[in-house]
Amino acid sequence: MRSWQQRLPFYYGWLIIGIAFVTMAIAVTARTSFSLLLPPLITEFGWDRGLAAGAFSFGFLVSAVLGPIVGRVMDRKGPRIVIECGVAMVTMGLLLATVIANPWQFYATLGVMVGAGANLMTFTAHSQFLPHWFVRRRALAISVAFSGVGVGAIVLLPWLQSIIEREGWREACWVMGLLVLFVLGPLNLLVWRRPQDIGLLPDGQSHAAAAAPRARSNIVDSAWASVEWTLPRALRTARFWWIALGFVCALFAWYAVQVHQTKYLIEVGFSPIVAAWALGIVSVVGIPGQIGLGALSDRIGREWIWTAGCVGFAVCYLALIALEHSPSPVLLWLMVISQGSLGYALTSVMGPIVAEIFEGPHYGSIFGMLTVALIGGGATGPWVTGVIHDVTGSYRLAFVIAIACCVVSAMAIWIAGPRKVRLVPGRV
Repeated sequence: MRSWQQRLPFYYGWLIIGIAFVTMAIAVTARTSFSLLLPPLITEFGWDRGLAAGAFSFGFLVSAVLGPIVGRVMDRKGPRIVIECGVAMVTMGLLLATVIANPWQFYATLGVMVGAGANLMTFTAHSQFLPHWFVRRRALAISVAFSGVGVGAIVLLPWLQSIIEREGWREACWVMGLLVLFVLGPLNLLVWRRPQDIGLLPDGQSHAAAAAPRARSNIVDSAWASVEWTLPRALRTARFWWIALGFVCALFAWYAVQVHQTKYLIEVGFSPIVAAWALGIVSVVGIPGQIGLGALSDRIGREWIWTAGCVGFAVCYLALIALEHSPSPVLLWLMVISQGSLGYALTSVMGPIVAEIFEGPHYGSIFGMLTVALIGGGATGPWVTGVIHDVTGSYRLAFVIAIACCVVSAMAIWIAGPRKVRLVPGRV
């Protein structure tokens, strides 16, 4: 039986996952609550839907500009400074939003501060350091951390909607801002970038096991794996740009539906509270999907799970199109389950896809540059969808474009081919 000293790396690694779980639960909900705030904001200020949704997109565009810088900071200073900056930005954005009076203030607070700040605490930030902590169960560990999004959604989103209905959207901003400050601020002071920074190794391995030849037996392309991948070198490869295309298309589809889903469901005949519950349940059904499909990707490969996620979003959009003509509970559940249980599994393999192709000391900088594609897609999706609705009076064309993006994204990741560089543990 191993002593507690031998088990320490395993325990600390899962402590990091637990902190990430709580951070994702609160931080993603803070950003997702934009969808709940959008209807009362449009009603109060009379803004066009494209203008209002553009605040979310603008915040993502700012995040895209910051992405390469954040990656370099993550490589050099670690995640604590990045995440704590996100805590400060989101808190300030939510609290200052309560006094906005015109669009530029809306864009600065709920757009830039909350949108960009949340990206310093959520999927893209955690994907830059969590892969360092696990090798054998990399996608499983990441999917457990990211499943916090579902718990946060089912607990916090309906609660916030009830606050909006009783007290107004400003009170909801106050509550969410203080929750971010007093929970996530202290908790993330415990986070480190790599286990090696505190004398540990990933997966609870011993130093002898880490040095064994078996540790590198998953390499398929030894010439590729032997290169120390810096950002300039990665930018000169086709694989980098195929990953970028896959990421931008997937995030277009993801955030187009996330931002507009609540408003759309209300328009086709569902009550505001049902629409809010639907937004939350999407994340809840994503919990078993993320964990199960993340673990499965450790056995069958990242490309298969990425494809499953893209299929989930495509089915979600088909259900939304059908809901316009027949707002039935069956179609609503199809939309929710496909989006959550399949679509949200994309997060469990984003980091591993990049890590298995560009593994090395500059991984954070490379992933940071790829966040330009991730965030760019997330920014473009809601804005394009809102503009198309304003011009045509319908979401139908925007939903068809999102389905096409799902197809392109799946193809791009297969062409990038992480399986051609390193095998997942289940294929070794």
